[in-house]
Amino acid sequence: MSNTLYRDPENGRIAGVCAGLANHFGMETWLVRILTVSAFLLGFGFFVVVAYIAAVLILDKKPLEVRQEPSAAQQEHQVKQKPWQSGKSASQLIADLDREFSQMEDKVTHMEAYVTSSTFNVDQAFKQL
Repeated sequence: MSNTLYRDPENGRIAGVCAGLANHFGMETWLVRILTVSAFLLGFGFFVVVAYIAAVLILDKKPLEVRQEPSAAQQEHQVKQKPWQSGKSASQLIADLDREFSQMEDKVTHMEAYVTSSTFNVDQAFKQL
């Protein structure tokens, strides 16, 4: 859950109000959109349109500093406890972590191959000159 409510036009469809609400309350964006459209279709259309326009005019766009917080990496590896919460399912998270660890293992293998090669010894000899 975010502390401040912002519009999120980068992740939004029209003006980012639903995406901002989803970020603020820690929900999936699609769920907020479905609730908004459902309220519109169930007879609350005038209220939904007025509230949406008011939110577009009142809410600030999400600042660049907030978009690139280090917590974005933490959000990427967050398991959702309930279907409507933001995050990934356990199987998605395991697959992503497996892919990331495989990439890291490839990098470490490449680095080990370089350090144990004769090229590394020659480079170190030149650096000491």
